Amino acid sequence: MRYLHTMIRVGDLAESLNFYCNKLGLSQVQRIDNPEGRFTLVYLAAPADLSAARDQRAPLLELTHNWDPEPYAGGRNFGHLAFEVEDIYQTCRQLQYQGVSILRPPRDGYMAFIRSPDQISIELLQKGQPLTPQEPWASMQNSGTW
Repeated sequence: MRYLHTMIRVGDLAESLNFYCNKLGLSQVQRIDNPEGRFTLVYLAAPADLSAARDQRAPLLELTHNWDPEPYAGGRNFGHLAFEVEDIYQTCRQLQYQGVSILRPPRDGYMAFIRSPDQISIELLQKGQPLTPQEPWASMQNSGTW
């Protein structure tokens, strides 16, 4: 397992970039504007992590800006922790066996979500290319929020 990024939602992207980049000293590594989904993702890295962030896409801070304003009460501005795993199906099976609910199953062979005991969302991402979709994951529905 490898730590990838932490995601936080931001209300004003320009203000947040000013804070994280100009004041805190982080650098922008990647930006994704998604008009269809109406959001922008900006990935930032600390100066000492810049080389690793560019080469390995980790460790990063992901700023998510949803174009349609919404209040982020109750910690909704903090999104999730993300970890890369060698085999997402094996990881999810092992977690289920240990009593962890898979809230967003890896239907696509690539991404799943769980929550910590303190309700922190944790994203699990398949290392490399997505695995071929397989049951029982392919037909499992989401449960709860993640």
